Amino acid sequence: MSNHEAPLTPQEEAVWRALAPLLARLPKALDNDLRTGARLNVAEYAVLMNLSEAPDRQLRMSELAGRVAMSASRISRIVDAFAEQGLVTKARVDDDARGNLARLTEAGLERLKEAYPTHLASVRRRVVDHFAGLDLRELAAAFESMCDSLRD
Repeated sequence: MSNHEAPLTPQEEAVWRALAPLLARLPKALDNDLRTGARLNVAEYAVLMNLSEAPDRQLRMSELAGRVAMSASRISRIVDAFAEQGLVTKARVDDDARGNLARLTEAGLERLKEAYPTHLASVRRRVVDHFAGLDLRELAAAFESMCDSLRD
């Protein structure tokens, strides 16, 4: 029997049983907080945030989809809606007729800045405040390792 097939220890099982419902409830709670306080959902916020952190505040649509772990069609719908609102621009990539580039506008950056305090307060209250006394470097490394193992 490999280590991956071994039964969970009582401590491992307790962690899993605490984590499983959190994985379902936390995204909904964070999304609700953002919708209520900033009129954005978590997916929209992630698009604005990732564009704000990119060089020249722009990314290929395919790269943006990968960074926020969303389908190309979902990213396209969000970016198209943001383009109508003047929050992003969408243009063809010069050297790739099939590729599109999303670029955050000043209005989009301002929209993100308006939403940031709401999201920060939600993340702090619902997540970070519960990590008191834990080694945050180890916790972040464990989360990153889990994410890496789930990449396609």
